[in-house]
Amino acid sequence: MSSDARNRRRAANCFAALAALLCTTAVAGAQGDVSGQISLIERQGADRSDPGTAVVYLEARGRVDAQGAPRPALRATTIAMTGREFVPHVRTILAGGSVSFPNQDPFSHNVFSNADAGPFDLGLYRRGVSMARTFARPGIYPVYCNIHSRMVSFVIAVPTPYVATVASDGRFMIPNVPAGSYVLHAWHEHAGGSVTREVVVPAAGLPGQHVVLDARAYVAAPHLNKFGLPYAATRSDRY
Repeated sequence: MSSDARNRRRAANCFAALAALLCTTAVAGAQGDVSGQISLIERQGADRSDPGTAVVYLEARGRVDAQGAPRPALRATTIAMTGREFVPHVRTILAGGSVSFPNQDPFSHNVFSNADAGPFDLGLYRRGVSMARTFARPGIYPVYCNIHSRMVSFVIAVPTPYVATVASDGRFMIPNVPAGSYVLHAWHEHAGGSVTREVVVPAAGLPGQHVVLDARAYVAAPHLNKFGLPYAATRSDRY
């Protein structure tokens, strides 16, 4: 074989190897959007739930090639206390992230949770003060005020950055999801737990996911204070 032929063959082999490498890299780094619709089934005559307070996220089955850093709001975020309410009602945070609870009311609040994943009590503090809590473990954390019984919020600590923003009509989208196998989780406070399903996300993304949450068994009921006792009706909202 002539030297020219050998050089041409060598060049062809190098080109083929480079093309294969680029193709493999493109597939490994491929990302698409996962989108769909949350629907809540509720009993006849019940007040309508807000689908926008649902949480949807993807937990990878095995290793995926994540691209870029998680949104900063998944590592540190805020739930304000204003007008005797927690605002917003639901926050999602990466496990290990922190939530600040600033008091914007002209009276004191006490922030606590008796969640199995990690109970805490931030104590009593007045307007202008903010206390924070780190949520080390994934889980559902109901958060209350020990003074005002109607104040309720939820911190959802998740083990993944692939979390949806859910619209008020129930539509959701999780952007930039690497191709791979996942478990899709969907939660709403009225649905009595999470709904899960196995999904495979191709490089082009996965639209059209319809998730139904059953809220027919939900009945609004008062929660207990941080001591495990009913709130005193005469003091629960006195200031």
